[in-house]
Order: sequence, then C-alpha cells, then structure tokens
Amino acid sequence: MLDTAISSRRDIADKRLLRGFSYVDGKWVGASDNATLTVTDPATGDSLGDVASLTADDATRAVDAAQAAFGPWSYLLPQERSAILRRWFELIHQHKDDLARIMVLEQGKPLSEALGEIDYAASFIEFYAEEAKRPNIEGVTSHLHEAEVELWLEPLGVVALITPWNFPAAMLTRKAAAALAAGCTVVAHPAHETPYSALALGELAERAGFPPGVFNLVTGYAKTIVPAWTADARVRALSFTGSTEVGRLLYRACADTVKRLVMELGGHAPVIVFKGADLDHAVAETMKAKFATSGQDCLGANRIYVERPIYDEFCRRFIKATLALSVGPGLDDPDIGPLMNEAAVVKQETHVADALEKGARLGCGGARLDLGALFYAPTVLTGVPDAAHIMHEETFGPVAPIAPFDTEDEVIARANDTEYGLVAYVHTQDPRRIYRLSRALQYGMVAVNRTKVTGAPIPFGGTKQSGLGREGARRGMEEFMEVKYVCRDWA
Repeated sequence: MLDTAISSRRDIADKRLLRGFSYVDGKWVGASDNATLTVTDPATGDSLGDVASLTADDATRAVDAAQAAFGPWSYLLPQERSAILRRWFELIHQHKDDLARIMVLEQGKPLSEALGEIDYAASFIEFYAEEAKRPNIEGVTSHLHEAEVELWLEPLGVVALITPWNFPAAMLTRKAAAALAAGCTVVAHPAHETPYSALALGELAERAGFPPGVFNLVTGYAKTIVPAWTADARVRALSFTGSTEVGRLLYRACADTVKRLVMELGGHAPVIVFKGADLDHAVAETMKAKFATSGQDCLGANRIYVERPIYDEFCRRFIKATLALSVGPGLDDPDIGPLMNEAAVVKQETHVADALEKGARLGCGGARLDLGALFYAPTVLTGVPDAAHIMHEETFGPVAPIAPFDTEDEVIARANDTEYGLVAYVHTQDPRRIYRLSRALQYGMVAVNRTKVTGAPIPFGGTKQSGLGREGARRGMEEFMEVKYVCRDWA
C-alpha cells in the first residue's frame, strides 16, 4: 500500500483495500520505470494519491503470467473454480461499505448509488460461480454411420478486459467473473481515473484464493497498455466498455490477431411516453433513466419524446421534479454528484448552447454550479428540435431534452434514427402498442413502463454501433468459450 491521502481516511476501515500498485502474477508491483499517475476526487479536485502507471513491457509480462496460469486454471474442476468465485463474492459483501466509499471518492457518484453498484458487481460473481458448473458436453444426433458426435465448450485462453470509469466495480466483475468461470485467465485494465475500486477488488480476489497469474490488474494509461494486448496473439479475446469511437479503434487493432470481441459501446436511449400512460409513474421512471449516475450512464435517457396531448403537463411535472434534485459531493449522498472531468462539463455546455440556438427552451438549469469545478446543474430543455446535437450525440450528463410527437410511426422513426441501439424506454398502457414498439424499436433492450432492466441473469448488450456480443447470463460466459466438435468411432 502506498502512503497516499486516501489511505489516511478514517471512514475506510480496511486499509489493505487501498492499493497503489498493480496486481500481476500474484504480486503487487510498480511500473518498471517507477512511473505513477495521480487520482483525484472529482468533487473537490484534491489528490487521492498516486497509483503505479505500468509500461507496455509490464503489460506484456501480465500476459506472460496469464498464459502460464491458463492451463492449470482451465483444468481445475468447475466446482473448484466456482468455490473461489464464491469466496470472492462473499468477501465483497463483507467489505461493501469500504468499497462504496472508495468508489465515491474517485468517481463522485452518490453514496447510495455506489452501495447499489457494489451489490450489482457482486451479483455477477455469485451468478457465474454457479454457471461455472454448467458448460456441459452436448450430444448431437450423428449424421454418419458408426460415429458419435459431441460438442464441447472450452475456454478461449487469456482474455483482456478494459473497463470504464463510470461503473468501476460492476463492469470489472461482469466481465471477469464470466471469463474466470469459463476457465479463462484475465488481464484487466481499469480506467486511469478510477483505479482504486479495481485494485480493492483485486485485494479481495487475492484473499479469495485465485492462483497467481489467473487474475491480473494493470494500472496506467490505456494508450500505453492496451496496444500491447491488441497486438499479442496470446490474448484470444478482448472485452471493452466505453465509447463507440474507441470501440472502432479497438476493432481495427484486434483485426490482425482475429480476437473474439465483446463490446458494450455508446448509447443514445430514447424515452417514449404515450397519452394514456400513468403520467406520475412515467415522470418518476424517466427521472431515474436520465439522472442516475449524474447522467453518466450508457443506459441514460438521452432523448425524451412525449405525445403532444400530454406534452405540456409532462414537461411541467418533469421540470418540477428536476428542480427538487439535490446536488453535492457523493459522500453527502445527493441525487446528483460531480461530473468526471472538465471535458464532460464542457460537453453539457456545448449541447445546451447548441439546442437553445436552434430553438429549444430552457426549462431549468443550464449552468455550472459554485459547488466545485465539475458540478453542473440538472437541466431540462423543452421543444428540442431534431437538428440539435443533443438529439444525435450521447450527452453523458444531467441534461434532459424533451420533444413532442404526434404519431406512433413518427416517433418510432425518430427513435431509430441513430447509429446507437442499446436500450429504449416506452411508457404506455396499450398491450398491442407494447408489442408493436417492442418489435419495431431497433435496440438490444426495451424497457416497458420501467427503468431498471439489468441484472446478472439477463444478456446485456446492444445492436448497430452500440456493441458486439452480450454480457451477463449464460451467453456472457459463452462469449469466452469456443465450441469444439468431436466426431469418433470405436474401431
């Protein structure tokens, strides 16, 4: 543990969770050139401490360790892998409060949301601890005389995981637990803004008993670490959560080694509210969809379409609810915390200014707050034209654009007019309309009359340029497995 500002905090009971080194081959290591990076608290701008910033050669040594560990790990009985995962899950629950506080300090989200994320993160480990036991050999009716046919599911090998700053615990466990349950070994790179959450999970993974080299955490800057993995043929799969722009770059970088790719990329979620919907419920659920994680969520509502007969009343209620939101440092457990960085705040300002210039009206907010450099007021824009940038680009912040619509066909066309296809939200009481919208919306997930849809048992993912593959559910583990066809006779 490095002697850092975060390690002196009295509200974190287990100081061993506060690691400043990477975890490679069962050891806590610094960079070969002793480089570090500074992690800051987005609420205050204060330094939390310095974390090792590893080199490309260090990243390759992590692959060396994972490759050496792959054979022994993959040959363990599934029940043995399951038992280690189960211990990891139990340790995370035991240290839930500390893990949540670490997350708030480096990411900024409200404490209650951080506590919820730790539960969410742990749920993937619990789920895959059970799924680890279930990739059975499948018998197939033979098409050949005197031949027996079987399909085996086998782990791919070393898997690289690249995780984002907005969900620093859950995105790591959702990927790692699936890969580890499948029998793969892992090299993981947490976002440089939020490494402490990943390193704390690494400390608990070590206590759970993962053998050296099975689970490796490489901190530093993605531009240094990730190219070493995309070019390495021993890395058989890469799983990434982040922007579509970066996803495209990784797609190209992995082409030469033909890696399996699992990508959860950008979102541009529409909310569609029809007349006849329960208006109070629709407003409350849309507030959740827009403002969770201070709007910094790929599932966040980015466009709100309301049928014209109820449009004015919806806007009135939504603005009233937005004005009631509290804003402050995450440890005070407000509704809205700081944004992650200056670029995020500038994006809010740019989108709001563009929408207003093109004819939108400001319902509330629309400015920085004096709580700190990264606080932006929860904002509502009404009458937003389709030409506004915010109706086509992911905002990733607490700005809600609302626009009216007149017909079902019209709003479906407008909702689908995007390169993204992660999630869509629909509010209506008409069962036939629910069916039509669920079929017509070009999204990997459709939420009807609710916001929360994610969880370990469901396959999370999008269509179009919102990603490749699925995370969670049995499919999430099978992304890290290969089908082997065996045909034999006994002659």
